[in-house]
Amino acid sequence: MTAEEFVRRLDDENQKLLGRLAPDDTLRPEVTGDLSVVNLLKVALKNEIEATEIAARWLVTTDDVEVKLALARQVGDEAKHYRLIADRLKALGFAPTTFNPLAKGYGPLFTYLDGLPSTVERIAAGQFTREAIAIVKNRQFIAFCEHAGDRETATLYRDVIEPDERHHHELGRRLLLRLAATADAQAAAERAARRTLELAEELQRSALATAGIHHAPGC
Repeated sequence: MTAEEFVRRLDDENQKLLGRLAPDDTLRPEVTGDLSVVNLLKVALKNEIEATEIAARWLVTTDDVEVKLALARQVGDEAKHYRLIADRLKALGFAPTTFNPLAKGYGPLFTYLDGLPSTVERIAAGQFTREAIAIVKNRQFIAFCEHAGDRETATLYRDVIEPDERHHHELGRRLLLRLAATADAQAAAERAARRTLELAEELQRSALATAGIHHAPGC
């Protein structure tokens, strides 16, 4: 199939899975403590620092200038998100400098993404699929914040963070239209996207069983 047909099909498949996730069954990372905006923002710090680092690692290992520039944009955005979330935590009474989001190491999804060998797999799994997951998670987190009466955090995500994630996803779409031009590239991209979603589901089940966490933001 053409690259256009493949990307459209891959997007449809991703959206079918994401569309089946009810609000109380959203993708859940691990968190310690009560379900609150503060604790969920601490989860967000880990998501953002991992997203920053994986994009930076990929940036320095590709020779494709267009990919380099897309990843450079993402590195800057994710780092910006980290700082904005840290500032919001400070305003909510939590000192972010006392918290190390990587104290327990990198998560399974980061480890998987870090091991992807090809650019087409990285773009399909990272910018195209992981950012699509982030859009869903952020919408649900915004609803959680509004229900909790925290309009400032909801506005931060609605007006700044979610638009950036949408842009990253669209960058991934445009890159896949060029990179997924052969049957082999399409097969590799599809495997990477599917495994990304599988890992996200596995993390959801684990966190539900151990902490009952929902509505955590994406990156």
